[in-house]
Amino acid sequence: MFSPQFQITNKILKNISTIEAVEEVIKHAPILPLWEKEFREDAIVRSVHHGTHIEGNKLEKDEAHDVLRGKEVMARARDVQEVINYRTVIDFIDQESKKKNTQITEQLIHHIHDIVVKNILEHSQSGKYRTKQVVIKNSETGEVTFKPPVPLEVPYLMKEFIAWTNNISDDELHPILKAGIAHHELVRIHPYIDGNGRVARVLATLVLLMGGYDIRRFFSLEEYYDKDAIAYYENLQRATLGDMTTWLEYFTFGASVEFVRVKDKILRLSRDAKMKENFGGKQIFLTDRQIKLIEYMQDIGYIQNKAFSELFPDLSEDSVLRDLKELMKNKLVKKIGKTKAARYVLTG
Repeated sequence: MFSPQFQITNKILKNISTIEAVEEVIKHAPILPLWEKEFREDAIVRSVHHGTHIEGNKLEKDEAHDVLRGKEVMARARDVQEVINYRTVIDFIDQESKKKNTQITEQLIHHIHDIVVKNILEHSQSGKYRTKQVVIKNSETGEVTFKPPVPLEVPYLMKEFIAWTNNISDDELHPILKAGIAHHELVRIHPYIDGNGRVARVLATLVLLMGGYDIRRFFSLEEYYDKDAIAYYENLQRATLGDMTTWLEYFTFGASVEFVRVKDKILRLSRDAKMKENFGGKQIFLTDRQIKLIEYMQDIGYIQNKAFSELFPDLSEDSVLRDLKELMKNKLVKKIGKTKAARYVLTG
């Protein structure tokens, strides 16, 4: 029976307490509908780009974004398809996590793999356990760094892992740790001929969502891994020796870094509950320029006419003043003074 070995260290406890505190702030932060939509879209783009880039996808972030918007990009067909597939699988787990009594099943994991490798692997290998032995090599030296279980063991190891995932409650094991263990175990078993890393990262996110840690779908764990891929793979490999402690320290720290990053961005845009009261319950849509003006005022404290050209070099002063007038109309900004030296500040 699958029984992961690890210790709850001070590092893990500190990371989880940070995540808990940040999650509470994000959950209750007042946010405009337009910003909420933009945050979610940004998280998707980051997940898609970094989740594929870490495994060799050549597309830059802007190019991945263009692909997701249906624009034509000059790139390898495989790179484009990987990006499309990753976006599709993110939408899929988002819907799955909202269903009541969702469980992790072999069929669900096979379907995730199906989506991830669509038009990349042959149909006979899509959503089906591997029948060949594979090895993981160092891309630079060619040295074998890890030999996954033999194909005959894969179905049994997956059944044990899935049974453990569904039977252990959130009271017994924190969802963050459960997600980290799920991530590692999928990589260790390496059930498919290709696409295991993507399936593991998607499954970990699904476990987090099912455990209530959706933080409004604003996060992307993939970006943290991709920024230091060597550390990511080294920590995964170290845990294959049997003890997952260092991997879970790494995993929980990565989650805390991403959650704090999201919290800081949200707090810059939704300063406190007073701002929410100013909306009067109505939905206010802001333009990119208006959002930029608000961010500037949050960072500096105010804005004056002389700063307009620095912030918007291609815009006339009258255009910026029209944006500010609209913000004042919605009671998000107020003007102090009457001359060109007047200051515009956020209300509250």
